[in-house]
Amino acid sequence: MIDKILNLQSSTPAAVLIRVIVGYVFFVEGIQKYLYPDTLGIGRFIKIGLPIPHLMLHISAVSEIVFGALLIVGLFTRLATIPLIIDIIVAIMSTKFIMFVQKGFWPAVHESRLDFTMLLSLIFLLIVGAGICSMDAKLSENKLN
Repeated sequence: MIDKILNLQSSTPAAVLIRVIVGYVFFVEGIQKYLYPDTLGIGRFIKIGLPIPHLMLHISAVSEIVFGALLIVGLFTRLATIPLIIDIIVAIMSTKFIMFVQKGFWPAVHESRLDFTMLLSLIFLLIVGAGICSMDAKLSENKLN
């Protein structure tokens, strides 16, 4: 419905580019949580004070890897955006709001630019879908035949 109001369609060429870029970022960030545990993984989760950091790490990293990969190939795209939207909102709330209180508006805005870009890109993909060059498009095409 929203896509009709905004005149956005799954065939929008930008959807493919945005989907692949967003999927790639989540995929590699999820892997890096395991490759660099002190700075990007469990050490960071403990430092920022997340509850049950070991569990939260695995939930975040596995979600980013699995759903990032789904976005890259364009499979179940709209469904894959939902856990990633939750993931990025938790990231914003657990890091950027604290930074806003401690350092002020402009440093927080600067540090949160990628997070908000990713969030808005995920919302775009939720509305528009995977685009024409995707597994979703191929599955839809097969259903029509």
